Amino acid sequence: MCSKYYPSSKDNYIDEAPLQTDIDKLIEREKDKDILHNQQLDNLNCEINLLKNSSTELNIKNQNLIIEHNKLQKQYIEQIKNLSDQLSDITEEKRKVTSQKKSSEVRLGHIAETLAPFLDQFDFDPETCVFLGKPIDYISFGDDEITFIEVKSGKSQLNQKQRYIRDQIKSNLVTWKEVRIK
Repeated sequence: MCSKYYPSSKDNYIDEAPLQTDIDKLIEREKDKDILHNQQLDNLNCEINLLKNSSTELNIKNQNLIIEHNKLQKQYIEQIKNLSDQLSDITEEKRKVTSQKKSSEVRLGHIAETLAPFLDQFDFDPETCVFLGKPIDYISFGDDEITFIEVKSGKSQLNQKQRYIRDQIKSNLVTWKEVRIK
């Protein structure tokens, strides 16, 4: 048989004062932890709100910068278009002036070629010269020699065909050929 155990009042006696003190300390620590936790939560919420406000301000600034950028871009595109048009106009004017200048230089060159025998720089007797015009301006039939003469004015240069004729003459590759027609 089993005997039942009935605790005596002596067994039930536990000193509750130290236990209550420990519980009070634990509760106090938990309250301190809660207070610290709530302070940290408040700090984090405050920081989150500051970051949200800062983000909003930055987004507004960014939008304003985008708007300003688009305005400036439109202005610069318009300026580029205007400058491009001006450049085209100036280029066309320059092309016309250059063309007119070259045309007048060519005309002046033709006049100089025609008048060359009567100028001081022409070292040949005009009466012995025959005007050909192209590709060589004159041939002078002097007493001692026959001379091919090309008249140039300004900074003009011999063209390719004239240089070829000059080189042939200097290389003594000029010949005489008589052609008889019946």
